[in-house]
Amino acid sequence: MSPAPIISVKRLVKKFGPITAVDDISFDVEEGTIFGFLGPNGAGKTTTINVLCTLQGPTSGWAFVAGHDCMMEPASVRKAIGIVFQDTTLDKDLTAYENLAFHAYLYSVPKAEIRPRSEDALRFVGLYERKDDLVKKFSGGMKRRLEVARGLIHRPRVLFLDEPTLGLDPQSRANLWEYIIRLPERHNVTVFMTTHYMEEAEVCERIAIIDHGKLIAEGSPEELKKTVGGDVVYLKTKDNEKAKAEIKRLFEIEAQERDGELYLTVQRGDTYIPLLISGLAGTVLSVRQERPTLNDVFLKFTGKAIRDVEETEAGTIKEEVRAYRRRH
Repeated sequence: MSPAPIISVKRLVKKFGPITAVDDISFDVEEGTIFGFLGPNGAGKTTTINVLCTLQGPTSGWAFVAGHDCMMEPASVRKAIGIVFQDTTLDKDLTAYENLAFHAYLYSVPKAEIRPRSEDALRFVGLYERKDDLVKKFSGGMKRRLEVARGLIHRPRVLFLDEPTLGLDPQSRANLWEYIIRLPERHNVTVFMTTHYMEEAEVCERIAIIDHGKLIAEGSPEELKKTVGGDVVYLKTKDNEKAKAEIKRLFEIEAQERDGELYLTVQRGDTYIPLLISGLAGTVLSVRQERPTLNDVFLKFTGKAIRDVEETEAGTIKEEVRAYRRRH
């Protein structure tokens, strides 16, 4: 018999007036894993985390964290979790050590354990040598690492990371991920993270993809990529509309177009590419092949790339929710 999941969500709904931010979703998270919630901004990721962290109540449905009902036992849930929000909540006028010690005090960590726990956490994220420096002197990446350290002080069973690398430069993002991927083994904690960066989601044991408040797919990265059904071939031609029609006629495959480039999914792309070039007879300008990515998975289930949604619907949804909150 498998152990009970550390997080269990059943038919969760969260509405803001007429806006449904989370729409009847259900999923489980196994203890000791890194679980990714993948989707564009405005898809419902942060709202789901807010419910799981007891910051908002659901409109309907149930959510359990570490065996505790998020609605009925919020204090027990809060003791069992750590949180790193999108926006920093560090006190910039305190030192790195003081930020951790204050957090430990708030969570009733025994006084004798505050210093060793704080120093251990600072060593883990590579900030021990800066423990006596004011946080206002830290870079964005250093602040994020300090927030991860702070979230571990009271030894939570679940650490929530809401877009943990948002706004960081590529090097800072890579440095932070060196620590995140070691968390389950090093600190015996389950990591629940939201992201809209496809490459970050690759480190998760399981991923749930959310769009417009609905779960559209769930599985390991490899399981999800297998749903695409083969290799993805991209090609630029002199006339994409004619090329699409010719591909359909010759191979009975519906090619799609994006950013001036055609793409289609086939088994063994290396054998199809010569056939495509021959069949399109001198109209192909460039061709490339890629293994399916999580962006291809998102494209398969929604018809759009995740960055397309980022630039359009997601921003509108977020503004509607903000407007509703201001009115109420």
